[in-house]
Amino acid sequence: MAEYDVDLFVIGGGSGGVRAARIAAGYGAKVMVAEEYRMGGTCVIRGCVPKKLFVIGSHVRHEIEDAAGFGWTIPEVSFDWPTLVANKDKEIARLEGIYTSNVEKSGAEVVKARAVLEDAHTLLLSDGKRVTAQTILIATGGRPNHGAEIPGIEHVISSDEAFHLDELPKRIVIQGGGYIALEFAGIFKGYGADVTVIYRGDNILRGFDEDVRKHVRMEMEKQGVNIITGCTIARVDKHGREFTTHLSDGSSIASDQVMFAIGRHPNVANLGLETAGVAINPNNGGIAVDAWSKTSTPNIYAIGDVTHRTNLTPVAIREGHAFADTVFGKRPVQVDHATIPTAVFSQPEVGTVGLTEAEARAQFSHVDIFKTDFRPIKATMSGRDTRVLMKLVVDGQTDRVLGCHIVGEAAAEITQAVGIAVRMKATKADFDSTIALHPTAAEELVTMRTPTARYVREAAAE
Repeated sequence: MAEYDVDLFVIGGGSGGVRAARIAAGYGAKVMVAEEYRMGGTCVIRGCVPKKLFVIGSHVRHEIEDAAGFGWTIPEVSFDWPTLVANKDKEIARLEGIYTSNVEKSGAEVVKARAVLEDAHTLLLSDGKRVTAQTILIATGGRPNHGAEIPGIEHVISSDEAFHLDELPKRIVIQGGGYIALEFAGIFKGYGADVTVIYRGDNILRGFDEDVRKHVRMEMEKQGVNIITGCTIARVDKHGREFTTHLSDGSSIASDQVMFAIGRHPNVANLGLETAGVAINPNNGGIAVDAWSKTSTPNIYAIGDVTHRTNLTPVAIREGHAFADTVFGKRPVQVDHATIPTAVFSQPEVGTVGLTEAEARAQFSHVDIFKTDFRPIKATMSGRDTRVLMKLVVDGQTDRVLGCHIVGEAAAEITQAVGIAVRMKATKADFDSTIALHPTAAEELVTMRTPTARYVREAAAE
Protein backbone atom coordinates (compact mmCIF):
# COMPACT_ATOMS: atom_id res chain seq x y z
CA MET A 1 0.00 0.00 0.00
CA ALA A 2 1.32 3.45 -0.93
CA GLU A 3 2.39 5.66 1.94
CA TYR A 4 0.46 8.62 0.51
CA ASP A 5 -2.71 8.93 -1.58
CA VAL A 6 -0.94 11.08 -4.19
CA ASP A 7 2.58 12.08 -5.07
CA LEU A 8 1.63 15.71 -5.62
CA PHE A 9 -1.32 17.73 -4.36
CA VAL A 10 -1.74 21.17 -5.94
CA ILE A 11 -3.84 23.78 -4.15
CA GLY A 12 -5.13 26.13 -6.85
CA GLY A 13 -6.13 25.54 -10.46
CA GLY A 14 -4.66 28.69 -11.95
CA SER A 15 -2.02 28.96 -14.66
CA GLY A 16 0.93 28.11 -12.41
CA GLY A 17 -0.73 25.23 -10.60
CA VAL A 18 -2.08 23.73 -13.81
CA ARG A 19 1.33 23.85 -15.50
CA ALA A 20 2.99 22.18 -12.50
CA ALA A 21 0.31 19.48 -12.36
CA ARG A 22 0.54 18.65 -16.06
CA ILE A 23 4.33 18.49 -16.13
CA ALA A 24 4.51 16.42 -12.93
CA ALA A 25 1.89 14.00 -14.27
CA GLY A 26 3.93 13.74 -17.46
CA TYR A 27 6.83 12.52 -15.36
CA GLY A 28 4.60 9.74 -14.00
CA ALA A 29 3.52 11.33 -10.73
CA LYS A 30 0.05 10.73 -9.30
CA VAL A 31 -1.36 14.26 -9.10
CA MET A 32 -4.49 15.87 -7.67
CA VAL A 33 -5.48 19.52 -8.19
CA ALA A 34 -8.02 21.25 -5.93
CA GLU A 35 -9.77 24.40 -7.14
CA GLU A 36 -12.55 25.91 -5.05
CA TYR A 37 -13.81 28.39 -7.65
CA ARG A 38 -13.12 27.98 -11.38
CA MET A 39 -10.23 26.36 -13.20
CA GLY A 40 -7.96 28.91 -14.84
CA GLY A 41 -7.40 31.13 -11.84
CA THR A 42 -7.12 34.90 -11.81
CA CYS A 43 -5.62 35.30 -15.27
CA VAL A 44 -8.19 33.30 -17.21
CA ILE A 45 -11.32 33.94 -15.15
CA ARG A 46 -10.98 37.49 -13.83
CA GLY A 47 -7.68 38.90 -15.00
CA CYS A 48 -5.49 39.03 -18.10
CA VAL A 49 -7.81 37.29 -20.55
CA PRO A 50 -11.15 39.05 -19.92
CA LYS A 51 -9.26 42.32 -19.45
CA LYS A 52 -7.56 41.97 -22.83
CA LEU A 53 -10.91 41.16 -24.45
CA PHE A 54 -12.39 44.32 -22.91
CA VAL A 55 -9.36 46.35 -24.05
CA ILE A 56 -9.67 45.08 -27.63
CA GLY A 57 -13.36 45.96 -27.67
CA SER A 58 -12.72 49.46 -26.33
CA HIS A 59 -10.24 50.12 -29.16
CA VAL A 60 -13.08 49.88 -31.68
CA ARG A 61 -14.18 53.36 -30.69
CA HIS A 62 -10.79 54.74 -31.77
CA GLU A 63 -10.88 52.81 -35.03
CA ILE A 64 -14.28 54.26 -35.87
CA GLU A 65 -13.09 57.79 -35.06
CA ASP A 66 -9.92 57.34 -37.13
CA ALA A 67 -11.71 55.87 -40.15
CA ALA A 68 -12.76 59.22 -41.67
CA GLY A 69 -9.16 60.19 -42.36
CA PHE A 70 -8.83 57.11 -44.54
CA GLY A 71 -11.95 57.84 -46.56
CA TRP A 72 -14.49 55.78 -44.66
CA THR A 73 -17.93 57.16 -43.83
CA ILE A 74 -19.38 55.16 -40.98
CA PRO A 75 -23.01 55.63 -39.94
CA GLU A 76 -23.82 56.28 -36.30
CA VAL A 77 -23.05 53.19 -34.23
CA SER A 78 -24.20 51.94 -30.85
CA PHE A 79 -22.59 49.84 -28.15
CA ASP A 80 -24.27 47.26 -25.91
CA TRP A 81 -22.45 46.48 -22.66
CA PRO A 82 -24.51 43.36 -21.77
CA THR A 83 -23.58 41.80 -25.12
CA LEU A 84 -19.89 42.38 -24.41
CA VAL A 85 -20.18 40.82 -20.95
CA ALA A 86 -22.18 37.83 -22.22
CA ASN A 87 -19.75 37.10 -25.05
CA LYS A 88 -16.81 37.45 -22.66
CA ASP A 89 -18.47 34.96 -20.30
CA LYS A 90 -18.86 32.44 -23.13
CA GLU A 91 -15.18 32.70 -24.02
CA ILE A 92 -14.07 32.38 -20.40
CA ALA A 93 -16.28 29.30 -19.96
CA ARG A 94 -14.68 27.79 -23.07
CA LEU A 95 -11.18 28.44 -21.73
CA GLU A 96 -12.11 27.05 -18.31
CA GLY A 97 -13.20 23.84 -19.99
CA ILE A 98 -9.91 23.63 -21.85
CA TYR A 99 -7.92 24.10 -18.64
CA THR A 100 -9.85 21.32 -16.93
CA SER A 101 -9.59 19.03 -19.94
CA ASN A 102 -5.85 19.57 -20.33
CA VAL A 103 -5.20 18.69 -16.68
CA GLU A 104 -7.29 15.55 -16.92
CA LYS A 105 -5.69 14.52 -20.23
CA SER A 106 -2.29 14.72 -18.54
CA GLY A 107 -3.45 12.08 -16.05
CA ALA A 108 -3.98 14.39 -13.08
CA GLU A 109 -7.27 14.50 -11.16
CA VAL A 110 -9.26 17.70 -10.63
CA VAL A 111 -11.41 18.12 -7.54
CA LYS A 112 -13.75 21.10 -7.22
CA ALA A 113 -13.20 21.80 -3.54
CA ARG A 114 -11.30 24.00 -1.12
CA ALA A 115 -8.23 22.33 0.36
CA VAL A 116 -6.79 23.24 3.77
CA LEU A 117 -3.57 21.93 5.27
CA GLU A 118 -3.98 19.84 8.42
CA ASP A 119 -0.29 19.01 8.62
CA ALA A 120 2.68 18.84 6.25
CA HIS A 121 1.23 15.88 4.34
CA THR A 122 -2.54 15.96 4.98
CA LEU A 123 -5.22 18.08 3.35
CA LEU A 124 -8.86 18.42 4.36
CA LEU A 125 -11.22 19.09 1.45
CA SER A 126 -14.41 21.10 1.77
CA ASP A 127 -16.41 17.99 0.85
CA GLY A 128 -15.11 16.31 4.02
CA LYS A 129 -12.54 14.05 2.41
CA ARG A 130 -8.93 13.85 3.54
CA VAL A 131 -6.04 13.37 1.14
CA THR A 132 -2.41 12.68 1.98
CA ALA A 133 0.36 13.81 -0.32
CA GLN A 134 4.09 13.31 -0.44
CA THR A 135 4.59 16.78 -1.95
CA ILE A 136 2.25 19.78 -1.79
CA LEU A 137 2.30 22.82 -4.04
CA ILE A 138 0.47 25.98 -3.02
CA ALA A 139 -0.62 28.07 -6.02
CA THR A 140 -3.56 30.05 -4.69
CA GLY A 141 -2.64 33.37 -6.31
CA GLY A 142 -3.78 36.72 -4.98
CA ARG A 143 -6.89 38.74 -4.27
CA PRO A 144 -7.82 42.43 -4.51
CA ASN A 145 -6.57 44.57 -1.66
CA HIS A 146 -8.66 47.65 -0.83
CA GLY A 147 -6.16 48.96 1.72
CA ALA A 148 -7.15 50.63 4.97
CA GLU A 149 -10.80 50.71 6.02
CA ILE A 150 -12.56 53.94 5.13
CA PRO A 151 -16.19 54.98 5.54
CA GLY A 152 -18.19 53.60 2.62
CA ILE A 153 -15.64 50.94 1.62
CA GLU A 154 -18.58 48.54 1.16
CA HIS A 155 -19.68 50.56 -1.88
CA VAL A 156 -16.38 50.07 -3.71
CA ILE A 157 -15.85 47.45 -6.42
CA SER A 158 -12.63 45.76 -7.52
CA SER A 159 -11.58 44.55 -10.95
CA ASP A 160 -13.30 41.24 -10.12
CA GLU A 161 -16.73 42.89 -10.05
CA ALA A 162 -15.94 45.22 -12.97
CA PHE A 163 -16.13 42.25 -15.35
CA HIS A 164 -19.71 41.54 -14.31
CA LEU A 165 -21.39 44.94 -14.03
CA ASP A 166 -25.00 44.94 -15.26
CA GLU A 167 -24.47 48.18 -17.13
CA LEU A 168 -21.67 50.45 -18.28
CA PRO A 169 -21.20 53.30 -15.79
CA LYS A 170 -21.45 56.74 -17.35
CA ARG A 171 -18.98 58.03 -14.76
CA ILE A 172 -16.43 56.07 -12.75
CA VAL A 173 -13.78 56.95 -10.19
CA ILE A 174 -10.80 54.59 -10.03
CA GLN A 175 -8.25 54.67 -7.20
CA GLY A 176 -4.82 53.35 -8.15
CA GLY A 177 -1.97 54.13 -10.51
CA GLY A 178 -0.69 50.74 -11.62
CA TYR A 179 -1.48 48.10 -14.22
CA ILE A 180 -5.09 47.37 -13.29
CA ALA A 181 -6.19 50.93 -12.56
CA LEU A 182 -4.85 52.33 -15.83
CA GLU A 183 -6.05 49.41 -17.91
CA PHE A 184 -9.59 49.81 -16.63
CA ALA A 185 -9.39 53.57 -17.02
CA GLY A 186 -8.70 52.99 -20.72
CA ILE A 187 -11.39 50.34 -20.98
CA PHE A 188 -14.16 52.46 -19.48
CA LYS A 189 -13.05 55.58 -21.36
CA GLY A 190 -13.01 53.63 -24.61
CA TYR A 191 -16.59 52.54 -24.11
CA GLY A 192 -17.66 56.11 -23.47
CA ALA A 193 -17.52 56.65 -19.71
CA ASP A 194 -16.16 59.72 -17.94
CA VAL A 195 -13.13 58.46 -15.98
CA THR A 196 -11.24 59.95 -13.04
CA VAL A 197 -8.10 58.26 -11.70
CA ILE A 198 -6.98 58.99 -8.14
CA TYR A 199 -3.44 58.09 -7.12
CA ARG A 200 -1.56 58.85 -3.91
CA GLY A 201 1.90 59.19 -5.52
CA ASP A 202 3.35 62.03 -7.54
CA ASN A 203 2.72 60.21 -10.83
CA ILE A 204 1.17 57.02 -12.16
CA LEU A 205 3.03 53.74 -12.91
CA ARG A 206 5.37 53.73 -9.93
CA GLY A 207 8.47 51.65 -10.67
CA PHE A 208 8.39 52.25 -14.42
CA ASP A 209 10.82 54.46 -16.31
CA GLU A 210 10.16 58.14 -15.64
CA ASP A 211 9.78 58.96 -19.33
CA VAL A 212 7.20 56.19 -19.66
CA ARG A 213 5.26 57.51 -16.68
CA LYS A 214 5.16 61.05 -18.06
CA HIS A 215 4.28 59.95 -21.58
CA VAL A 216 1.42 57.65 -20.56
CA ARG A 217 -0.09 60.31 -18.32
CA MET A 218 0.11 62.95 -21.04
CA GLU A 219 -1.51 60.65 -23.60
CA MET A 220 -4.29 59.53 -21.24
CA GLU A 221 -5.08 63.11 -20.32
CA LYS A 222 -5.26 63.98 -24.04
CA GLN A 223 -7.97 61.34 -24.32
CA GLY A 224 -9.94 62.98 -21.54
CA VAL A 225 -9.05 60.79 -18.57
CA ASN A 226 -8.87 62.99 -15.47
CA ILE A 227 -5.79 61.99 -13.41
CA ILE A 228 -5.46 63.37 -9.88
CA THR A 229 -2.19 62.56 -8.09
CA GLY A 230 -0.96 63.22 -4.56
CA CYS A 231 -4.40 62.37 -3.28
CA THR A 232 -6.43 59.47 -1.84
CA ILE A 233 -10.08 58.60 -1.35
CA ALA A 234 -11.16 59.31 2.22
CA ARG A 235 -14.86 58.42 2.10
CA VAL A 236 -17.50 57.13 -0.29
CA ASP A 237 -21.17 58.06 0.17
CA LYS A 238 -24.06 56.43 -1.66
CA HIS A 239 -27.20 58.32 -2.64
CA GLY A 240 -29.58 55.98 -4.44
CA ARG A 241 -27.65 54.81 -7.51
CA GLU A 242 -25.07 57.61 -7.33
CA PHE A 243 -21.87 57.86 -5.32
CA THR A 244 -19.99 60.82 -3.93
CA THR A 245 -16.28 60.22 -3.49
CA HIS A 246 -14.59 62.50 -0.95
CA LEU A 247 -10.87 63.02 -1.50
CA SER A 248 -8.12 63.71 1.01
CA ASP A 249 -7.71 67.25 -0.37
CA GLY A 250 -11.28 68.10 0.60
CA SER A 251 -12.80 67.91 -2.89
CA SER A 252 -15.48 65.46 -4.00
CA ILE A 253 -16.54 63.71 -7.22
CA ALA A 254 -19.93 62.33 -8.24
CA SER A 255 -20.01 59.03 -10.14
CA ASP A 256 -22.00 55.88 -10.93
CA GLN A 257 -19.24 53.51 -9.74
CA VAL A 258 -16.16 53.66 -7.56
CA MET A 259 -13.41 51.13 -8.18
CA PHE A 260 -10.28 50.43 -6.13
CA ALA A 261 -7.26 48.97 -7.91
CA ILE A 262 -4.44 49.71 -5.48
CA GLY A 263 -2.87 46.27 -5.55
CA ARG A 264 -3.42 42.61 -4.80
CA HIS A 265 -2.53 40.64 -1.70
CA PRO A 266 -1.28 37.03 -1.59
CA ASN A 267 -4.16 34.62 -1.00
CA VAL A 268 -2.78 33.03 2.18
CA ALA A 269 -5.72 33.27 4.60
CA ASN A 270 -7.26 30.15 6.13
CA LEU A 271 -5.06 27.67 4.26
CA GLY A 272 -3.71 26.03 7.43
CA LEU A 273 -0.21 27.31 6.77
CA GLU A 274 0.59 27.59 10.48
CA THR A 275 -0.37 24.00 11.23
CA ALA A 276 1.94 22.81 8.45
CA GLY A 277 4.80 25.05 9.53
CA VAL A 278 4.75 27.19 6.37
CA ALA A 279 6.24 30.63 7.04
CA ILE A 280 5.13 33.98 5.65
CA ASN A 281 7.66 36.42 4.22
CA PRO A 282 7.45 39.42 6.59
CA ASN A 283 8.58 41.79 3.86
CA ASN A 284 5.73 41.17 1.41
CA GLY A 285 3.06 39.06 3.10
CA GLY A 286 3.49 36.19 0.67
CA ILE A 287 4.61 32.64 1.39
CA ALA A 288 8.36 32.64 1.99
CA VAL A 289 10.23 30.49 -0.53
CA ASP A 290 13.81 29.87 -1.63
CA ALA A 291 15.17 29.90 -5.18
CA TRP A 292 13.62 26.47 -5.76
CA SER A 293 10.17 27.66 -4.61
CA LYS A 294 10.51 25.55 -1.45
CA THR A 295 8.83 26.82 1.71
CA SER A 296 10.01 26.46 5.31
CA THR A 297 8.42 22.99 5.28
CA PRO A 298 10.67 20.81 3.06
CA ASN A 299 7.94 18.94 1.15
CA ILE A 300 5.73 22.01 0.59
CA TYR A 301 6.36 24.43 -2.27
CA ALA A 302 4.68 27.65 -3.43
CA ILE A 303 4.64 29.45 -6.77
CA GLY A 304 3.02 32.44 -8.43
CA ASP A 305 1.32 35.42 -6.86
CA VAL A 306 0.91 33.73 -3.47
CA THR A 307 4.67 34.22 -3.01
CA HIS A 308 4.43 37.90 -4.02
CA ARG A 309 7.74 37.71 -5.90
CA THR A 310 6.90 38.77 -9.45
CA ASN A 311 3.14 38.79 -9.93
CA LEU A 312 2.82 37.95 -13.61
CA THR A 313 1.08 34.93 -15.11
CA PRO A 314 3.98 33.82 -17.33
CA VAL A 315 6.24 33.91 -14.27
CA ALA A 316 3.87 31.63 -12.34
CA ILE A 317 3.80 29.25 -15.31
CA ARG A 318 7.62 29.21 -15.50
CA GLU A 319 7.86 28.64 -11.74
CA GLY A 320 5.36 25.78 -11.92
CA HIS A 321 7.24 24.13 -14.77
CA ALA A 322 10.59 24.54 -12.99
CA PHE A 323 9.16 23.04 -9.79
CA ALA A 324 7.88 19.96 -11.64
CA ASP A 325 11.15 19.53 -13.53
CA THR A 326 13.13 19.78 -10.32
CA VAL A 327 11.04 17.61 -8.01
CA PHE A 328 9.58 15.02 -10.39
CA GLY A 329 11.78 15.23 -13.46
CA LYS A 330 14.98 15.12 -11.41
CA ARG A 331 16.24 17.97 -13.59
CA PRO A 332 17.01 20.90 -11.26
CA VAL A 333 15.78 24.18 -12.72
CA GLN A 334 15.78 27.60 -11.08
CA VAL A 335 13.74 30.50 -12.47
CA ASP A 336 15.66 33.65 -13.32
CA HIS A 337 13.48 36.53 -12.19
CA ALA A 338 15.68 39.12 -13.88
CA THR A 339 14.98 40.72 -17.28
CA ILE A 340 11.26 39.84 -17.37
CA PRO A 341 9.31 41.61 -20.13
CA THR A 342 6.07 43.16 -18.99
CA ALA A 343 3.21 45.10 -20.55
CA VAL A 344 0.53 47.46 -19.36
CA PHE A 345 -2.52 47.32 -21.63
CA SER A 346 -3.35 50.90 -20.90
CA GLN A 347 -4.28 53.24 -23.72
CA PRO A 348 -1.62 53.91 -24.92
CA GLU A 349 -0.04 50.53 -24.37
CA VAL A 350 3.26 50.05 -22.54
CA GLY A 351 5.93 47.41 -23.18
CA THR A 352 9.11 47.29 -21.15
CA VAL A 353 12.02 44.96 -20.47
CA GLY A 354 15.20 45.39 -18.46
CA LEU A 355 16.40 48.36 -16.43
CA THR A 356 14.87 51.79 -16.23
CA GLU A 357 17.13 54.78 -16.68
CA ALA A 358 17.21 55.39 -12.92
CA GLU A 359 18.07 51.76 -12.17
CA ALA A 360 20.83 51.71 -14.76
CA ARG A 361 22.40 54.93 -13.49
CA ALA A 362 22.39 53.50 -9.96
CA GLN A 363 24.13 50.30 -11.07
CA PHE A 364 26.47 51.39 -13.86
CA SER A 365 29.07 54.15 -14.01
CA HIS A 366 28.43 55.04 -17.67
CA VAL A 367 24.91 55.10 -19.11
CA ASP A 368 23.81 56.21 -22.57
CA ILE A 369 20.19 57.00 -23.36
CA PHE A 370 18.68 56.74 -26.84
CA LYS A 371 15.17 58.17 -26.96
CA THR A 372 12.67 59.30 -29.55
CA ASP A 373 9.02 60.23 -29.62
CA PHE A 374 7.17 60.63 -32.87
CA ARG A 375 3.78 60.79 -34.49
CA PRO A 376 2.83 57.31 -35.76
CA ILE A 377 2.09 57.01 -39.47
CA LYS A 378 -1.56 56.18 -38.82
CA ALA A 379 -2.05 59.47 -36.98
CA THR A 380 -0.82 61.48 -39.97
CA MET A 381 -3.99 60.43 -41.80
CA SER A 382 -6.44 60.01 -38.95
CA GLY A 383 -5.53 63.33 -37.37
CA ARG A 384 -5.40 61.80 -33.89
CA ASP A 385 -3.19 63.74 -31.48
CA THR A 386 -0.92 61.00 -30.22
CA ARG A 387 2.79 60.20 -30.10
CA VAL A 388 4.87 57.06 -29.64
CA LEU A 389 7.78 56.85 -27.19
CA MET A 390 10.76 54.53 -27.67
CA LYS A 391 13.76 54.43 -25.37
CA LEU A 392 16.89 52.32 -25.06
CA VAL A 393 19.08 52.31 -21.94
CA VAL A 394 22.67 51.30 -22.73
CA ASP A 395 25.79 50.54 -20.69
CA GLY A 396 28.17 53.22 -21.91
CA GLN A 397 31.24 51.05 -21.32
CA THR A 398 30.22 47.66 -22.78
CA ASP A 399 27.55 48.93 -25.22
CA ARG A 400 25.12 46.33 -23.84
CA VAL A 401 21.42 47.25 -24.08
CA LEU A 402 20.19 47.23 -20.48
CA GLY A 403 16.58 48.22 -21.02
CA CYS A 404 13.95 48.96 -23.64
CA HIS A 405 10.80 51.00 -23.02
CA ILE A 406 7.99 51.54 -25.53
CA VAL A 407 4.69 53.40 -25.31
CA GLY A 408 2.33 53.13 -28.24
CA GLU A 409 0.34 50.74 -30.38
CA ALA A 410 1.66 47.13 -30.33
CA ALA A 411 4.21 48.04 -27.64
CA ALA A 412 3.74 44.66 -25.96
CA GLU A 413 4.18 42.71 -29.19
CA ILE A 414 7.40 44.57 -30.00
CA THR A 415 8.76 44.19 -26.48
CA GLN A 416 8.27 40.42 -26.48
CA ALA A 417 10.72 40.14 -29.37
CA VAL A 418 13.12 42.75 -28.01
CA GLY A 419 13.13 40.87 -24.71
CA ILE A 420 15.04 38.05 -26.39
CA ALA A 421 17.79 40.42 -27.51
CA VAL A 422 18.04 42.11 -24.10
CA ARG A 423 18.22 38.76 -22.31
CA MET A 424 20.95 37.61 -24.73
CA LYS A 425 22.94 40.72 -23.77
CA ALA A 426 22.78 42.25 -27.24
CA THR A 427 24.73 45.46 -27.72
CA LYS A 428 23.62 48.74 -29.20
CA ALA A 429 25.91 47.88 -32.13
CA ASP A 430 23.85 44.70 -32.65
CA PHE A 431 20.72 46.82 -32.82
CA ASP A 432 22.39 49.30 -35.18
CA SER A 433 23.61 46.59 -37.54
CA THR A 434 20.11 45.17 -37.90
CA ILE A 435 18.44 46.45 -41.06
CA ALA A 436 15.27 48.40 -40.39
CA LEU A 437 11.90 46.99 -41.35
CA HIS A 438 10.21 49.93 -43.05
CA PRO A 439 7.71 51.47 -42.57
CA THR A 440 7.18 50.40 -38.97
CA ALA A 441 7.30 52.08 -35.60
CA ALA A 442 9.71 49.41 -34.34
CA GLU A 443 12.37 50.39 -36.88
CA GLU A 444 13.16 53.33 -34.61
CA LEU A 445 14.82 50.85 -32.25
CA VAL A 446 17.52 50.12 -34.84
CA THR A 447 17.87 53.60 -36.32
CA MET A 448 18.59 55.71 -33.23
CA ARG A 449 22.27 56.45 -33.71
CA THR A 450 23.01 59.42 -31.43
CA PRO A 451 22.51 59.35 -27.65
CA THR A 452 20.01 61.86 -26.35
CA ALA A 453 21.81 61.82 -22.99
CA ARG A 454 25.05 60.46 -21.52
CA TYR A 455 25.69 60.00 -17.83
CA VAL A 456 29.05 59.40 -16.18
CA ARG A 457 29.44 59.20 -12.42
CA GLU A 458 31.89 61.75 -11.14
CA ALA A 459 33.82 59.12 -9.19
CA ALA A 460 34.21 57.02 -12.31
CA ALA A 461 35.34 60.01 -14.37
CA GLU A 462 38.16 60.97 -11.98
